[in-house]
This record gives sequence, C-alpha cells and structure tokens, in this order.
Amino acid sequence: MQRVSGINELTAAVEAAKKDGLEVSFVPTMGALHEGHLSLIKEARRHASFVVVSIFVNPLQFGAGEDFEKYPRAIEEDAKKLDGIGVSVLFTPTVNDLYRGNLNVSESAGHIGELYEGAARPDHFDGMLTVVARLFEAVKPNYAVFGAKDAQQVYLVKQMAAQKFAGIEIIVAPTIRESNGLALSSRNRYLSPADHKVAEHISAALRSAQQAASTAGGSPQSVLQAATTEMAKAPEAKLDYIALVDADTFEAVTDGFTGRAILLIAAVVGETRLIDNIEITF
Repeated sequence: MQRVSGINELTAAVEAAKKDGLEVSFVPTMGALHEGHLSLIKEARRHASFVVVSIFVNPLQFGAGEDFEKYPRAIEEDAKKLDGIGVSVLFTPTVNDLYRGNLNVSESAGHIGELYEGAARPDHFDGMLTVVARLFEAVKPNYAVFGAKDAQQVYLVKQMAAQKFAGIEIIVAPTIRESNGLALSSRNRYLSPADHKVAEHISAALRSAQQAASTAGGSPQSVLQAATTEMAKAPEAKLDYIALVDADTFEAVTDGFTGRAILLIAAVVGETRLIDNIEITF
C-alpha cells in the first residue's frame, strides 16, 4: 500500500494505474476506521482492483460547538488496518494539500441540504459536498463508495455527481451493525456502556417500523408511529427527528405513498449525536 499526502503524488499513482488499464475505486473517510469502513473497501474491490482510500477530517462540515477538535484521529492505527486488505493508495492530505489556501465552501446542497441533518447542522452538507468535490477532482475515480447509514449524504452526493461528475458511479454499501443492531460509527466510541444500551433503541425503532410496514394496512403513519413508540421507551435519548422520506426525492411522504421510502432517525445519546435509517417499500 502506497501512502501519499500531496495531490501530485496521488495523481501520478492513479494515472499509472489507468495507463495499465485499471479502473479506480475510491472510498473517502474521516478515519477512526471500523468494520463498517472495511466493508466499504471490500465493496470497492468488487468494482475495481485499484482502490484509493482517503483519510481527511474536513473542517468545513463541522459547525460551531461540534466535535471537530475531538473527532478521533488515529492515522497510524488506521493505516495498519488498511495494510494487506487490497488498498492500493492511502491518501492523507492536509487542509493545505486539499484546499490550497482556499478554505471556502464551493458547493451548495440546496433545499434538501437544509432539512433533517441540515436543519440540525446548518451548512454541514455544503461543507461535505465541497470536500467530496475536491476529493473527486483529486482522485478521478471510476467508482466512489459510500455507506448507506448517512442516507441524506448519499442522496446529495448522488445529485452532485449526476450534475458535475457524470463519469463517477456512486456505489452505496449496506450499513454494518453490531449484533444488537446498533449501526457502526466512529462516534460510538464516545458512548458509555449505559449510553450504548440507550442507543440500541434507535435500531430497534427502525425494525419496529419495518415490521409495521409489512403488516396488512401498513402505512406511512403506522410506520412513523411504530418508530416513535419504540423511541419513547428510551427517554434518555434526546430525539431530534423521525422522518419518512421518498428515496428518490428525499421529500417527506404522506399516507397513500407507494414506492421506496427511507425512515430516518437522529438522536443525541449522552453527548453523542447518532443517525440511522432503513429502507421501507410500500
């Protein structure tokens, strides 16, 4: 595995691979790697043998009072996890490498970026799209792999890619969960044992909602009610929102909707903000 930080080094490695007739898969991360990230790399290898993984904690997507400074950083530990699993290049740029002195938001998430996570974290998605665009420009991959857990992020990245990076196919890999159902997240390490038990109600709420959808007469209203009832069992969790959105538009759905929907949940457990989702078909 080659480790590079500069854009020129990265470009040379990728161009050499493409000259050899190889396609390139890309997995962007913020580090603190866990099994969920490693599953993205396995998915990336299914599409191309040359895999680039980036580790970069992007300051533009953290708002005031968020955990940018304390966000876990363990690049050497992460590099050991990546070594020997088929990663061709580990790209670890600095802020200056990636932004070249222009640390400004250049992408807009639009209306959808102001909803749900965007309402709770103003400008977060503009910052996220800005760094993804910079990374896409640097790596120039054929495929880019994202995890399904961040459903709103995936939706917005797909929209941007369709408009500006038509040559990149966005691959969505399934969420990896603990045996109790809790979605893996770098932020889970902030949870105390008691917080962890509370957090398990989030995935339980998703399962309850999916079960409600599969019963006779299952409707958007019954799905939302099932999730709300389950989350009420964990009053220690500060529920931000439970929402049911059209998978194709990310707009809220109402009774009578048919097709693919995504149930979103966000809650703060202890001092840790957690998100999760599940796809439901009506």
